[in-house]
Amino acid sequence: MRLFSFLGLVITVAIGMYIYALQVKTLEPSAGAGSNKEEQTTVIAVRNDLISIANAERGYLASEGHYASLDELVSGNYVTIKGERPPYIYDVQTSPGSFRVTATRTTKGAPAQLWIGDDMQVQASD
Repeated sequence: MRLFSFLGLVITVAIGMYIYALQVKTLEPSAGAGSNKEEQTTVIAVRNDLISIANAERGYLASEGHYASLDELVSGNYVTIKGERPPYIYDVQTSPGSFRVTATRTTKGAPAQLWIGDDMQVQASD
């Protein structure tokens, strides 16, 4: 009886590890033609920067009542990100009811642009 219990436990753990491995594999950035680990790391860092700037915009809106430029966010200590993460440069466009933070690549490569708006969804162009 103990043998069947142990065997059941081993099978359950094996199935769980297989499902976990499949999920981790889908979370890894896809490797396109010409991409490498350094480029993938840069794109992930830029996405994180965009999310940080968008969160800073939300904080600024809550305290000041309007959205701010990137310079205002930096000078107000809402964010420590500067205007770039080579090869991307950042730009913040605001209107009374929304904002859009764009990262534009200054060299050849993909994605050419990444952006986030007040919907907090990071999007990318080819």
